Amino acid sequence: MRWWDLQRNSNHTTIVTIEKVIDETPTVRTLVFSDSVMPNVLPGQFAMVWIPGINELPMSVMISQESGKAAFTVRKHGLASTGLFNIASGGKIGIRGPYGNAFDIKSGKLLLVGGGTGLVPMMRLLTFLKPTDDVTVLIGAKSKNEVFFESLANDLLKNNVHNVIVSTDDGSYGENGFVTDVVEKLVNESHFDAVYTCGPEKMMYKTVQSAHSRGIFVQASLERMMKCGVGICGSCCVGEDLACKDGTIFDGNHLSKNKEFGYSHRNKAGIPENY
Repeated sequence: MRWWDLQRNSNHTTIVTIEKVIDETPTVRTLVFSDSVMPNVLPGQFAMVWIPGINELPMSVMISQESGKAAFTVRKHGLASTGLFNIASGGKIGIRGPYGNAFDIKSGKLLLVGGGTGLVPMMRLLTFLKPTDDVTVLIGAKSKNEVFFESLANDLLKNNVHNVIVSTDDGSYGENGFVTDVVEKLVNESHFDAVYTCGPEKMMYKTVQSAHSRGIFVQASLERMMKCGVGICGSCCVGEDLACKDGTIFDGNHLSKNKEFGYSHRNKAGIPENY
């Protein structure tokens, strides 16, 4: 199935009911719902999610192991994300999409690097890989109580040669230090056929640098301020690119020429701010 076959009046909001709420960590929840389109989106695509009475925000589409269901995994942070986090089972949200492009899926020895809720597109990507792929998943978190999807990643890769590595900033679980330190170590020790990453932009920037400088194919899913999702508002610009229309997936060759990636972003008013 091609991504453009999934367009179901994608700019029209569909109301869905939250059927299950899963507490992943004290600050992260997964909200499961039934839908005809979102369970089939490609890894890297996103939806615009309307929280009634609050706002709309972009969300990567999380997999569900139940047929006909998809999910959103949200960390409470700002007004909209906290509003989504607080929606209980039986509550309603609006969704439109899917939007954006998808990862170019390679075969062989693969490295997936996710930080925080950037793990969501990594989990969907795992469901598209071949059983013959040798897969390493790196999970970055601040501390042990913020680690999630470790068991899920191992389960999704049970038929693959694989390794799931957790890195915590404070050393309370798994590797001690930043996940990008583990990336640097791994790409030094062996050659990967492809690297995929999503998470905080500084993390992605260092991951892309580590892979691209060694000639490894690498793609990143950029997270930017998005107000429309269709390329009108311009708030998600990264240099001359619009993350919602030109991405959110960009490869290392392209990102190496982008002067904003890893250095600056736009705030809600569209004003550039440094990281």
